[in-house]
Amino acid sequence: MSKDPDIKPIRHTRHLVVDENTAGQRLDNFLIRELKGVPRTRLYRALRKGEVRVNKGRVRADYRLVVDDLVRLPPIYQPATSASPSIPVKQAEQLSKQIVYEGDDLLVIDKPSGLAVHGGSGLSFGLIECLRKMRPESGYLELVHRLDRDTSGLILIAKRSATLKELHRQLREKHIDKRYLALVAGKWPRATRIVDAPLEKNFLQSGERMVRVSAEGKRAITEFSIVERLEGATLLEVRPITGRTHQIRVHAQHVGFPLLGDDKYSDNLTEKFAREIGLKRLFLHAAALRFSLPNAPEMHLQAPLDDYLKKILENIRK
Repeated sequence: MSKDPDIKPIRHTRHLVVDENTAGQRLDNFLIRELKGVPRTRLYRALRKGEVRVNKGRVRADYRLVVDDLVRLPPIYQPATSASPSIPVKQAEQLSKQIVYEGDDLLVIDKPSGLAVHGGSGLSFGLIECLRKMRPESGYLELVHRLDRDTSGLILIAKRSATLKELHRQLREKHIDKRYLALVAGKWPRATRIVDAPLEKNFLQSGERMVRVSAEGKRAITEFSIVERLEGATLLEVRPITGRTHQIRVHAQHVGFPLLGDDKYSDNLTEKFAREIGLKRLFLHAAALRFSLPNAPEMHLQAPLDDYLKKILENIRK
């Protein structure tokens, strides 16, 4: 039994009823919020073992909650929540400058690379915690989708539960058009426009999440198109048709062109080229989003590459 004063045991089973503000959320995201600080590996293990149940039955992590669902949370060790994370002033100042769009229903941020979308797995805070701390009066702020920590670019945050449900519907039905900019080493083959390869998630002993192409995985489709041929590299526009974890990164690796700056799915030659051009982070940027909100015209939002990635391209062009 842990004697750490910052850890408190939840000694009894809890049953929570899903309300309108929570409905539409994925079960794993719900658990991350309700069991703050519990490692994700522990949460997913609880799901696999059936410790977490919805309406007395086993469910998958991607199950979307509906109003009046009864969620069983098992006894589990959970960090104390008395001390809320302290958000660095510079982080808050930067985020306030990264707002691309804001309305009554929606907030759109150009997320900087290096900032996780939420805390956990050793991180005291992420994008959503920063925003909630910066805007305590907002009441409701929820991530519509995710970006990897090292990926920069556009991310949607719902300010109302109805908006979250509607955008989740559009994501499921593939009505939201996402476009990324990615840089790979070498000459991307012009004939390779669609990669259709199933992806399977697994966890290493260290708890690190990795994804691989596997016949046992879920279908994943990514569209690639060439933006610019560079000396020793290719700038691509990427459109993920499906939304699997690490999809763009693993599909690019699968066809022999890992993304530059990718520390998970790279190879020696790609890493060598990244060092030569001075790249020290993942070159993947969520550059454009196209979607609609009810009773409103279609929205088309864009975020240009940040100065660091622009400089990398300039270095190659020179």
